[in-house]
Amino acid sequence: MTIFLLFGSFILFLCLSVPIAIAIGLASTVTILAVQPVSMEAFTQTMMQSLNSFPLMAVPLFTFAGDIMGKGGISRRLLNVSSVFFGRLTGGLGVISIVTCLFFAAISGTGSATVAAIGLIMIPAMVARNYNKTFAASLVATAGTVGVLIPPSIPMIIYAVAAGVSVTGMFSAGVGPGVLVGLALIIYVLYYARKNDYKGDERKYSLKEALGIFINAIPALLIPVIILGGIYGGVFTPTEAAAIACFYGIIVSVFLYKEVKIKDLPYIAFRACLLCAPVIIIIGISSGFGLILTITEVPTVIADFILGISANKIVILLLINILLLIVGTFMETNAAIIILTPILLPIVTALGVNPIHFGLIMILNLAIGFITPPLGANLFMAAQISNTKFELLMKAIIPWIIVMIIVLLLVTYIPAISLFLPKLLNIPV
Repeated sequence: MTIFLLFGSFILFLCLSVPIAIAIGLASTVTILAVQPVSMEAFTQTMMQSLNSFPLMAVPLFTFAGDIMGKGGISRRLLNVSSVFFGRLTGGLGVISIVTCLFFAAISGTGSATVAAIGLIMIPAMVARNYNKTFAASLVATAGTVGVLIPPSIPMIIYAVAAGVSVTGMFSAGVGPGVLVGLALIIYVLYYARKNDYKGDERKYSLKEALGIFINAIPALLIPVIILGGIYGGVFTPTEAAAIACFYGIIVSVFLYKEVKIKDLPYIAFRACLLCAPVIIIIGISSGFGLILTITEVPTVIADFILGISANKIVILLLINILLLIVGTFMETNAAIIILTPILLPIVTALGVNPIHFGLIMILNLAIGFITPPLGANLFMAAQISNTKFELLMKAIIPWIIVMIIVLLLVTYIPAISLFLPKLLNIPV
């Protein structure tokens, strides 16, 4: 009764276009008033306690750092460096887009920001070199999914808080899947470019030009080194790294590259707060939602149901992947993580799956949702900045989704892809 009332009312509110945070709160309130699984006081206290979290402070800080660096000309300098190394390849502009997304992801921590920063420059450049516009836009949209896989990643922080695992462990585990996605996309780009005769850039860089481009980009290239090196080296925590990223971003963008003015900083900070506010509200309300789930033993019921279908680890992980792929098409990533982690984590840990490994499985599934209609946040962003009809991108994105699903299966069934680096760095997982 409680399960149907809780999830039934939640789905009903979503169908009525109620914002997801409000829908979760209303569904919880309806359930409390109807069957009283917990008191309203306990629900409210759980909401407030969940926000009293040191790791959560990293969310607005990384958002601010990514925004200021994106506006500070860093993406353009990263593209210039990539052009020196990959520009002359067949399909070189596509490869440049993907490689730059990998680097920029280590700065922005989000998918849509990566698509906007790189797509505004690279999509027109690819079209000018006779690339099909829908191919170029779908390429950048897909490459932008790396934003939540390469650390620092806001969804990784959210999962770490929800699952009670190490943020540092999640960050280090994300490198392997993130690089694997990048390599898979590059392989497909090279195949497609050779098939359609997309020539590389004919420009040859002299040693002096290449050296000048590289030196100019050193402050940008040092950002992931400082942030991730400090975290993995134990110099500072991920939350402290977020604060350092903000400070470094201001130094580089305002005083070194001089593409952001001091008077712009209050607005960028205000915008970061606006972007993070819905996430923080979802986290708080979803924690109360999770309390109801725990008290009523909903995760146990769902776990018993899934385990009743099959006791085979391969089959269950496949079913969970299908569920997450479906959820990712219509639910916001952070909300999905907060709601589903308490339900699915006990199931996979009972099968011997490492919680950090499962976190990467979940985030990669939901990242595919960034390019899957009807939500497809990266698709919408790519369509907007390329002035392409969304319907055309829906068709062009299909091969990219297939590539991503192949990578997903590899990450799911080969735990070493995620856990190799944490073990190498002696980070507890």
